[in-house]
Amino acid sequence: MELAESGQTWEPKIVAFLCHWCSYAGADLAGISRFQYPPHIRVVRVPCSGAVNPLYILKALQQGADGVLVSGCHPGDCHYLAGNYVARRRFALLRNLLDQVGVEPERVQFSWVSAAEGQKFAQVIAEVTAAVRALGPSRKLKKGGRG
Repeated sequence: MELAESGQTWEPKIVAFLCHWCSYAGADLAGISRFQYPPHIRVVRVPCSGAVNPLYILKALQQGADGVLVSGCHPGDCHYLAGNYVARRRFALLRNLLDQVGVEPERVQFSWVSAAEGQKFAQVIAEVTAAVRALGPSRKLKKGGRG
């Protein structure tokens, strides 16, 4: 997608909330292993995916993010026992809310990535970036009323 006024190609801004124990470590492994993935993400390390309040996701979209990724430990492997199950339930409810207010639910993605899955982390980032890029820039929740 071209930006008409500057001639530059638009790239999505993606905020990634990553579980400290698994997904953040998977991102670290991807970096150490030099796996290539799109560089347009901003990482927020959280203790657990269950600690991600849906309001954080809405705020990220309001502040200019075109997409949000929440990534945590695989089911059954949460360091806080059931935090990832809590996150999964919240995520399902949030997707329904986004759909109701007219925001494409695909702008918010959820994944499971363990500390040993650096290649998978790189793949998830590439897939999320491609999905958000296909949707184009987000305008619904951004301040300024353009949507």
